[in-house]
Amino acid sequence: MRYKLTFVVGLALGYVLGTRAGRERYEQLKKSARQVAQNPAVRNTAETAAQQGRQFAGKAYHTVSDKVVDRVPESVAGRVRSLRDRNTNGTGQDDWGTSNT
Repeated sequence: MRYKLTFVVGLALGYVLGTRAGRERYEQLKKSARQVAQNPAVRNTAETAAQQGRQFAGKAYHTVSDKVVDRVPESVAGRVRSLRDRNTNGTGQDDWGTSNT
């Protein structure tokens, strides 16, 4: 209950302060956020973090699939093997169409 009350108070306070700041402040914050997002250093850091995340996820996927494949029905194990083979010998793209490079 305490957390709900804290959340509601914070929400109300944010609403009041946001409406007092007005549209000009919103546009100023939006412009600043856009400038930060377009900064080459920020973009490089974000891309590096995304690439490392994909690498770690791939390693974890193979580790978990090796350990789990013995404990699941054969139909599921076959699907896991086919997905693993496709990802290592496939087109270099995941199911979302993004590159793994």
